[in-house]
Amino acid sequence: MILFDAECPICKVYTRALVSTGVLNMDERAAYQNIAQETCPMLDRQRAVNEIALIDQTTGEVSYGINSLFKVLAVAIPVLKPLLQFSPFVWLMSKVYAFISYNRRVIAPVADAQYHLQPTFRLDYRMAYLLFTWAITSYILTAYVHLMYGLLPQGNTYREYLICGGQVFFQSVIVTILAKDKLWAYLGNMMTISFAGAMLLLPGITIAAYFSLNPIWYVLYFLAVAGLMFLEHIRRVRILKLGWTLTISWALYRLMVLLFIFWTK
Repeated sequence: MILFDAECPICKVYTRALVSTGVLNMDERAAYQNIAQETCPMLDRQRAVNEIALIDQTTGEVSYGINSLFKVLAVAIPVLKPLLQFSPFVWLMSKVYAFISYNRRVIAPVADAQYHLQPTFRLDYRMAYLLFTWAITSYILTAYVHLMYGLLPQGNTYREYLICGGQVFFQSVIVTILAKDKLWAYLGNMMTISFAGAMLLLPGITIAAYFSLNPIWYVLYFLAVAGLMFLEHIRRVRILKLGWTLTISWALYRLMVLLFIFWTK
């Protein structure tokens, strides 16, 4: 039986996929929030919150995280078993799994989480997440800016990296003043928004590789994506119960940067 976090949209989706594809039966998937202590005395509940748990219902043995998933996949797809038991690959994927798991609350936030145990906060994985989303977002924006040639001043190679990093610093100061205890939760959510916005710009970059469109179309699409990001920022700040100040400062920073770019061209 595999135990998932009922408050985590990501966990619900991929464990449901294991059932729908026939890898697991319906009765072999359960939320750890609904499992009584006596059902599995060997279960480390806090670890099960951090890393998905797999219970051997015959022996009571429990495995966690990527080892749980690999055990299931090795049975479902035997041809992959050598790879799934190859130590360097298991180690690498365990880091990828932890990277996602420890940041899942900022990737897909939960409104009004009620379970008394929540994922452990790991500063190292949160910093890694911020650096990863900053680098990818800045790289995509650098490529997209060239599509708006003539309508937006072209900067140097590092301009978008500085702008994106500057917003992290700017918002860090604001949220530290307002609610220091929510600093890392807010920054994680903010960079998820930026990363998602960058992903939405990829279709524009792909189209530009095959068709020659007027730059105004890329500007309009960029504004549409920015509008969606603004709405998502409002939603996530409400979940964090941080009020309107951070949304206003988030938009104000972008406006100031845009004015500065045109002023210095």
